[in-house]
Amino acid sequence: MNNKKKVGFMTLGCKVNTYDSEALMEIFEADGYTIVDFAELADVYVINTCTVTHLGDQKSRKMMRKAKRINPNAIICAVGCYVQVAPDEVAKIAEVDLMIGTKNRADILTYIEAHRKDANRRDFVSNIMDEKIFEPLMISEVKGKTRAFIKIQEGCNQFCTYCIVPFARGPVRSRDSQQIIDEVNRVVLIGYQEVILSGIHIASYGVDQAGSGAGKGDLIDLIEALDQIPRLKRVRLGSMEPKFITPERLRRLAALESFCPHFHLSLQSGSDTVLKRMGRRYTTAEYLEIVSQIREVFPLAAITTDVMVGFPGETEDEFKETLDFARAVSFYQIHVFKYSRRSGTKAAAFIDQIDETIKNSRSHTLSDLSKKLELEFLKKNDGVLTEVLFEATHDATGYEGHTKNYVPVRLQTDEKINGRILKVRVSYNSQFADKLIGDSI
Repeated sequence: MNNKKKVGFMTLGCKVNTYDSEALMEIFEADGYTIVDFAELADVYVINTCTVTHLGDQKSRKMMRKAKRINPNAIICAVGCYVQVAPDEVAKIAEVDLMIGTKNRADILTYIEAHRKDANRRDFVSNIMDEKIFEPLMISEVKGKTRAFIKIQEGCNQFCTYCIVPFARGPVRSRDSQQIIDEVNRVVLIGYQEVILSGIHIASYGVDQAGSGAGKGDLIDLIEALDQIPRLKRVRLGSMEPKFITPERLRRLAALESFCPHFHLSLQSGSDTVLKRMGRRYTTAEYLEIVSQIREVFPLAAITTDVMVGFPGETEDEFKETLDFARAVSFYQIHVFKYSRRSGTKAAAFIDQIDETIKNSRSHTLSDLSKKLELEFLKKNDGVLTEVLFEATHDATGYEGHTKNYVPVRLQTDEKINGRILKVRVSYNSQFADKLIGDSI
C-alpha cells in the first residue's frame, strides 16, 4: 500500500508561473510528496493563480472550489498573483485553507504543517511593494522538455495604465548572476542545449543591483557570462522592453555564438496616442528605429510582439494606425489580445470603454494580418542553411524543431534526432503553411 503524501498542482497564467510551480514541486518532492495530476485524489492541492484579467481571477476561484470537490479532506493552498492582489476576495472562498501571495512561497511546507495541527485557515499575504530580495525559488531539473526556462528576475517598475502585474509581483528584484549560471550549468549537464531567460521584465535585470558589488551587471553582461558555458548552444530571450535595445548591445550580442536572434518586443499598440494613454515609454518612430537597428545586425532576426486591441478610447483611425505599423515593421508573429478592464489599474477608470463586439472584430482583423506577415517571414527564410534543434516527433518518421530565429522546421528521417542540433537547408512549401521543410546536409 502506498502511503506517500500526494500533491496536485494547477498552474494558471504565464511561463513565470509555470517556473514557480515547478520550483514548488521540487520542494514538495524533497519532502517525500508524490506529484499527481490535479484531477487525482491528493492530500494537498496548490493553485498557482493568475490575475492579469478578470477571467484569470475567475479561473483561479473555480480551481480552488474544484480541488475541494475532488477531495473534501485535502488542504487547499491558493498562491500567487490573484491572492496577492485580492486577498479579501480569496478569503471569502470557504474551500481555501492557506493563502500565500507572491512572497514566502518557499515556506509553503511550514505553513501546511501548521495547518495540519489545528486546521485553522491561514493568510500569509504580505506587502509586496517594499520587497527587495529575489525569492529563492529555483529548479534543479527540467522534465520532458528540450529547452529550459530560467527565471532571472522578478517584478516590474513600469506601471502601464492597463496592467496589474506590478501590484501582483512587486518591484524589480534581480537574481544573483552566479545562481543563474549555476542553474544553467545544471540543466546543461543533464542534456539541455538551449535556455530561455524569463522573468516579469527581463530588460530590467540588474537595475536594482547597480553598485551593489556581487552579482551586479545588466542583461547583456549575464548573456555574455552564459555564452562561456561549455555545451550550452543557445540562449534565447523572453519578452522584453523595446528601448533596452541599443546599437552597442546589439554589437555585443552579435559576437556571441549562443545568442538566438529572436526578439519579442512588446508593442501593445501601433498608435502613438494610444501608447501615451497606456503609459508606454516609447513612440512608434523609436520602435521602428530599434527594429531597423536589429535587422542591420541580424538580417533574418525574428521580431515578434504583443498587441492589445480595444484599449479605452481606441478609435478606428488609431486601430488603422496599428495595422499600418504592423505592416511597416513586418513582424514574424503577433500575439493579439483584447483589452480587459482590470480593477486596480488606471485604465479601468478611463471613459470610452470599447464594446466587446468591436474588440472581437479588431482582434480578428489583426490576427488575419499576423498570419499573412508570418507567411512572408517564412518565405524570407526559404533556402537558408541553418541549424535546427529538434524537439518532438511529428509522426513515425518525422521530427519538428526550431531554428535559432524560432522558425519551426519539419524534417523527414528514420534517424532518432530528438534533442539534437542538425544543420539543414530549409525550404518553403505551401502544404505546410506554418513551418518550413528541412533537408539534411
